[in-house]
Formats: sequence, structure tokens, C-alpha cells
Amino acid sequence: MRKLGLDYGDRRIGVAVSDVFGWTAQGVNTIERRRDGSEMDVIRSLVKEYEISEIVVGLPKNMNGTVGPRGEICIEFADTLREMLNLPVHLWDERLTTVSAERILIEGDVSRKKRKGVVDKMAAALILQNYLDANSTR
Repeated sequence: MRKLGLDYGDRRIGVAVSDVFGWTAQGVNTIERRRDGSEMDVIRSLVKEYEISEIVVGLPKNMNGTVGPRGEICIEFADTLREMLNLPVHLWDERLTTVSAERILIEGDVSRKKRKGVVDKMAAALILQNYLDANSTR
């Protein structure tokens, strides 16, 4: 079964999905956050569509390893997902993944306008790929 990677941000949630073997992560979507919480319905639909068995949520930590206010928000989001979907939800250190995603896109000569649309799903793919690599049984 596949794993879902999420980069939870203030305005958008980057989404990535693993292949069925859990070897590679691909960015698939960006979900706009809404005041009505409808992004949870979108996540529920993605879980069903891709037959997700586990979820990985990026946990932004401070450079010294502590969890700040942004991290606390992500922990609450992960807890909500766990309760709503009844699936294992793992928090994964996401320090510098958005910065890495930005750098990759800049090096690829992607315009600023296009970068804005894909940086979140690319960050989600990096978070999920790092998790898959660290937990690989190959």
C-alpha cells in the first residue's frame, strides 16, 4: 500500500504519494487551505483514491531541534488526521525541505510564478522520500 506525504503550510498543503513498493515519492497536488476546513475532505478523497496505508506529515523544527509554534500546529494537524482517518500518521523532520525544493526549482530555471505552484508538492515529495529512505527494508 502507498504512503501519503504532506507539507502542511499556512496557505497550502503540498501532497506527495509513494509508489506501491514504498521506494519513491512523487509530488501529486497542492491543496489550498480553506476557512471551512474542506481540505480535510480532499485529503480523505486522496487516501481513498491512492489506497493510502500511512501518512507522513512534515514537522518543522527549529535548527536546534526544538519544536516551535509552527511545529505545534503540524502536530495538531497530524493528530486530527489520525483521528479522522484511523491511519498511522508519522511526523518527519522537515527542516530545510522547502528551501531545498526552491533551490532545485531555481537550478532548473523554473520561473518564480511556476515555482510558487509546485514548491509545496515538491517539499512534500522530499519529506516523503526522506521518510521512505530512512525506513527502507530493501
